Amino acid sequence: MTVATCQFPVDARIERNCRYVMRQMRTAKERGAQLVHFPEGALSGYAGADFEDFRGFDWESLESATRRVLALAAELRLWVVLGSAHRLTGEHKPHNSLFVVDDTGRIADRYDKRFCSGDPEGRTGDLAHYTPGDHPVVFTVGGVRCATLICYDFRFPELYRDYRRQGVQLVLHSFHAGGLPPGKVAAIREAVGEDVLRFNTADTYPGITMPASATAAAAANHFWMSCPNSSARHSCWGAFFVRADGVTTGRLPRGRTGVLLSTVDTGAPLYDSTAHWRDRAMAGVLHSGTTVRDPRSADRTGL
Repeated sequence: MTVATCQFPVDARIERNCRYVMRQMRTAKERGAQLVHFPEGALSGYAGADFEDFRGFDWESLESATRRVLALAAELRLWVVLGSAHRLTGEHKPHNSLFVVDDTGRIADRYDKRFCSGDPEGRTGDLAHYTPGDHPVVFTVGGVRCATLICYDFRFPELYRDYRRQGVQLVLHSFHAGGLPPGKVAAIREAVGEDVLRFNTADTYPGITMPASATAAAAANHFWMSCPNSSARHSCWGAFFVRADGVTTGRLPRGRTGVLLSTVDTGAPLYDSTAHWRDRAMAGVLHSGTTVRDPRSADRTGL
């Protein structure tokens, strides 16, 4: 299966975001993609980053834009994984969501970000703006079993392991680590420590930890990963794609609009050093091979 991992400078303007989304859908189709994957909040923008909060949010415009994306997916016969927001009722905060749109233009499922950042009282981070979700999403495209995650979910490897248990072969993990103002970048750099920046490949926590964690998750669980990001300045890293052996097979330049095409071949004979022991580890057997009863093994304080 061919996957298009997309990035563009996401912001608060729904119509502008929609034009980017539809343009990149067409580009992806022209280049042979079967599935196109967008960043967190790609259509709606990301509350707390691209706009202050949901007060006065134009939900009608978002619904109209979403319907146009659905219609184009049907026209192009293209699967779409689209970052957006999903309105709830009453005083409930919306979900931070990925809409899984099939190649007939139907919403096949919706993933709601499960781990939203912020304090337990919901006053900071994502929790100040969003209601967390409570379910995984697994679906099949072109014979490939796919699953979805959003940004801060990467901090919880239990989610990756759960998808591995469900036989997932491709994780579509949408991020929004862009549009950081200069003051926030400076504060992060200071928190990281100017003296250690030279030992790292980036100068922010997202830039250091997100690509590294995605690569580790792919290798540890032996699934492919698509990782789109907003390219809005300051973007912490460029969208990339990881093979099931943990090897990055493509990366877009940071801060530049683009579409990355990657091929998923689940039958490829890729290196997997943990194949013999992964299922045992997930079942709670936390060693390889066969243990023995031996007094010198049991004596852990002697020579």
